[in-house]
Amino acid sequence: MKKRKKIITVAIDSPAAAGAGTQAKLIAKHYNLFYLDTGKIYRFIGLLVLKKKKSYSLIKKKIKKIKINDLQNKNLLSDSVAISASIVAKDKKIRDIVHQFQQKCAYFPPLKYAGSVLDGRDIITVQVKDAMFKFFITASLKTRAKRRFKEYKELKKKITFKEVVKNLKNRDKSDRQRKYGPLKKTKDSILINTTKLSRKRCFKKIKAIMDRKLHN
Repeated sequence: MKKRKKIITVAIDSPAAAGAGTQAKLIAKHYNLFYLDTGKIYRFIGLLVLKKKKSYSLIKKKIKKIKINDLQNKNLLSDSVAISASIVAKDKKIRDIVHQFQQKCAYFPPLKYAGSVLDGRDIITVQVKDAMFKFFITASLKTRAKRRFKEYKELKKKITFKEVVKNLKNRDKSDRQRKYGPLKKTKDSILINTTKLSRKRCFKKIKAIMDRKLHN
């Protein structure tokens, strides 16, 4: 694929609730990069499937016409959509369709942006494996569970902390053991553990790494 020249590309992988999305947004804002939460794409498709619009040709057309605003749909946050998304994400044909869309976002971001930042589960290994910056962001299970539990409480969802821990364990297992694009750290990616880091301190650490390379 022919790519836009001289752009900043940032690839981030992480287990659920490790803080990758937050850091990706901070990176995007600071460096004027186009941001794509790749997990939302699978949720978008998962919602289409729930609506019985599940032919590959229709999904492909929908993906080609997708707009970032479509990924802000609050319906994408429901548990039923999450389950549907985890099922469609295992489908090779759907992954191929999404891959094309993600490649376009990564290498051909709108001209007003200096580059792109994508976060997900297989960004550093598959989607943008030649990215200028590759980060693997993680945190302890307990820390991630606390963060996710707090999010659910703010959304007024009835769920126990024990259930959140169980759900994250199952999600981790599914992400790491899936056949296509499993979650894993690569040798050339930088590990960022957010267990004991605030959002601000974590971003300062990432910024220092990026500035060192960009300003050399």
